[in-house]
Amino acid sequence: MKLAPLKFAPLAMAASALVLSLTAMAAEDTDTTEAAAPPAVTVADAKADPANWRQVNPENLFIFDTTKGRILIEAFPEIAPKHYAQFAAIIRSGDYDGTDFHRVMDTFMAQGGDIFALKGRESGLPDIEGEFTFRRDPVEMPLEATIGPEDTAHFGYIRGFPIGTQASFFAEMSVDNMVESYVPHCKGIVSTARTDDPNSANSQFFLMRGQAEHLDRKYTAWGRVVSGVDVVMAIKHGPDARDGHVDNPDILKSAKVAADLPTAERPDVWVERTDGPIFRAGIADKDDIDVCSLPSVPAVVDK
Repeated sequence: MKLAPLKFAPLAMAASALVLSLTAMAAEDTDTTEAAAPPAVTVADAKADPANWRQVNPENLFIFDTTKGRILIEAFPEIAPKHYAQFAAIIRSGDYDGTDFHRVMDTFMAQGGDIFALKGRESGLPDIEGEFTFRRDPVEMPLEATIGPEDTAHFGYIRGFPIGTQASFFAEMSVDNMVESYVPHCKGIVSTARTDDPNSANSQFFLMRGQAEHLDRKYTAWGRVVSGVDVVMAIKHGPDARDGHVDNPDILKSAKVAADLPTAERPDVWVERTDGPIFRAGIADKDDIDVCSLPSVPAVVDK
């Protein structure tokens, strides 16, 4: 399956960081002197501060070991349940092991998951209907942190994921008391390849290496890289003239769901809570900006 033709998008200003404070990052150093790095947060620190950090559910944690290193992805089943179920099933089948990152564009994305190219057959699973947006009840699933006033915000966060949305007050005027929301294609987001048919997604995915606003609400985003954005950026990319198709590409050596590993072998991943006081205070002064222009929500990893 081939990703539908896309135009280049500018590289997002968002930069993933292992541990950082949004408050500290907001203050830019305009002098020639470099700003001091925020103090590192350890897994022990995170475990001791449940108000500001949460552990990633191992059922939602996908482990991609590549020829460039390890990538840890947190999936968000509720926003794209059919895609989550399919990708988890393919990972568990072992069909991703040994597949190429066959199409990689420098500041755009790294595409993989072409089972046919490796095995001469498809995944054996049906194509998935597009889940480009999701209906969100602002009461049952509120934005945990908003950019701007809560009632009118068009961007915010849920479980560390950047969210674009209709303003919450629209729920009062909708038949189902919900608003349309989506995950923007910021750097580090994991999304789904398809053909020109919007319901043709199957096994191929792509990892965002930059921001691509033109993909929003047209491709199904279902995950976020919580560790290994540097690995995503290191994956070998192809020439622009060949639409990013790569000779001698990097390999996805193995893909696993963390819950399937013995507890002692699982990565222990903690993500800063976007409903926590530290994170919310860090974006309190942000208003009318693109969520992709902010740093990725921090995570710390043990193992």
